[in-house]
Amino acid sequence: MKDEAMRVLVTGVNGQLGHDVMNELDKRGHVAIGSDITEGYNGLADGSAVCEAPYVQLDLTDGKAVRRVIRMIRPQAIVHCAAWTAVDKAEDPAVKDKVWAVNAGATRTLAEAAAKCGAKMVYISTDYVFDGQGTEPWDPDCKAYAPLNVYGQTKLAGEQAVAELLEKYFIVRIAWVFGKNGQNFIRTMLRLSETHDSLRVVNDQIGTPTYTFDLARLLADMIETDKYGYYHATNEGGYISWYDFACEIFRQAGRNVSVTPVPTAEYGASVAARPFNSRLDKSKLTANGFALLPDWKDALHRYLTETGVI
Repeated sequence: MKDEAMRVLVTGVNGQLGHDVMNELDKRGHVAIGSDITEGYNGLADGSAVCEAPYVQLDLTDGKAVRRVIRMIRPQAIVHCAAWTAVDKAEDPAVKDKVWAVNAGATRTLAEAAAKCGAKMVYISTDYVFDGQGTEPWDPDCKAYAPLNVYGQTKLAGEQAVAELLEKYFIVRIAWVFGKNGQNFIRTMLRLSETHDSLRVVNDQIGTPTYTFDLARLLADMIETDKYGYYHATNEGGYISWYDFACEIFRQAGRNVSVTPVPTAEYGASVAARPFNSRLDKSKLTANGFALLPDWKDALHRYLTETGVI
């Protein structure tokens, strides 16, 4: 273990990003303690081995339990990956209070606990805090918030709690996430390609994919510094549509699927409003000495290779 090793609490470790963050911290010799709401550390959905690491079952909406765990662990850093991410389901009035409790309330509790023990905190946020209008990339320090849906509103509330309560924080907005440990757009496209020879995919929502394996390395880089603030992080390779992404998935996977581009208004499958402009300006990463994530096509190729698709 290296001299500067830290104790790091990682929430949501049974999800795509949390899983990769745990493995990255473990590789670097940090003491990574995972937490999630389930009884155990599940690892990859396909049963692959994961790093051997301490695990604490924790319901983040239980404030008393959160404070007790933070006192017990005394982390020097918290990487908060856990969130309610079912965007359409979040619009259901029956679960609205739960979504607010998970994304906003639990984040505030974690931030309060971090402040009390002096830990730095990484909060994973989203392009959904903006209204998604226009064509200019969103600056990480832009405060023109206008989330279109409950998910975006709750994630913004989480951002505001972290910034209000802490000085040592990284608020990192990401978009179009995919990783080996969970469901994502790539898995959905590949599954549909098994039963459909043609698909309709929206072409007026623009952004860039984010591979959790690459993002995890950046987050580990961040907590090893004191370069706090708001950041945007996606893979490089320019801005694309979901249609573009689908076409490249099928090309690399060797699937013979005809993809038809359609506007969001014609697609009609979403309950929650989606932002059209998810372009994120990542120049602040370079300005602060952080390495940019690799090209998204390269990330897709590695993902497809590592999951055995190609």
